[in-house]
Amino acid sequence: MTAIASHPDKITPDWLSERLRAAGLLASGAVTAVRWEPIGTGQVGDSVRFHLTYDRPGAGPATLAGKFPAEDQMSRGTAAAFGLYAKEVGFYRELAPHLGVRVPQALAAEIAEDGVDFVLLFEDLGPARGGNQLASCSAADARAGIRQAAAIHAPSWGNAALTGIDWLQPREGQAEQIKALYGNAQAIFRERYADSLEPEFMAICEELNEAKEHWFGRESGPRSIVHGDFRLDNMLFDIKGGAEAIAVLDWQTVAAGNPMTDIGYFLGTGIGDELRRAHEDELLALYCAEMTARGVPLSREAIWDDYVIGALHGVSTAVFSAAYVERTPRGDANFLSMARGGCALALQHGSLAKLKG
Repeated sequence: MTAIASHPDKITPDWLSERLRAAGLLASGAVTAVRWEPIGTGQVGDSVRFHLTYDRPGAGPATLAGKFPAEDQMSRGTAAAFGLYAKEVGFYRELAPHLGVRVPQALAAEIAEDGVDFVLLFEDLGPARGGNQLASCSAADARAGIRQAAAIHAPSWGNAALTGIDWLQPREGQAEQIKALYGNAQAIFRERYADSLEPEFMAICEELNEAKEHWFGRESGPRSIVHGDFRLDNMLFDIKGGAEAIAVLDWQTVAAGNPMTDIGYFLGTGIGDELRRAHEDELLALYCAEMTARGVPLSREAIWDDYVIGALHGVSTAVFSAAYVERTPRGDANFLSMARGGCALALQHGSLAKLKG
């Protein structure tokens, strides 16, 4: 097998020329030089922007984006253990064409048999405004996110041809593996953030750990494709200089599951408690309207319980990720932000009682 170009330094002018020709973006000529710079804030994968030079001016796109395995060995190991890189490559190969969500066009989606070495090459959506978990967003941005959630969920709602794809299914024993690891993750989370996270929120984290048998591996309600990490850091706004409103990135947690997991996660963990409290009713109504317009009639009453329980996904993701990916100052702030938002929603609406009831 041909080796996977799994680091930006391995991307050559010839490799780029070949992929651009295959995508119909390079009719004649060739790439003669390439340089790269890091972009984004991801901790599980590393993203870069490539600057291309051609043998004739304007022969192809001046820039492209790429994604590669994380340099950090712990983050890379976690991604490999849970098949995260394979999921993202699989998403662009098999799922993206069937959904209405705006994602970057993938020009290459290649992965080695070990599920670790991979490369994704995309159209560059810049100039754009990156979503910032720590800064929250405007109500308009939140509405754009909700519309994209519907564009993921509606085309795949109850669609077994999509939700039943083999690689989307949890690996045998995966839920038990996570349960076994989660107690340690909560212990690390408690030790690390006990002096930073509000006591009432840490109590929610502790209670979720005690209820992990109810949470991990739980399946109920409708099924669709879910993003799994649907929050601001995984979105770009005003893409291509404002030509389009939003694109959704970072699909390594894509899964088949209850679509309200994405909505509970986004409103709780994703946008911050202040914005969520001010616009919760409006955003839930917008989601129902968007889904209904796309052929899946929904009402607030129909989605409420799954939405409230879905917020716990943000809490468990914050706890688990904090323990098993590279620790950075921004990561600490990010996980605290995620936990605060998810715990605040859970506390207000009784998520744990609904989960255990």
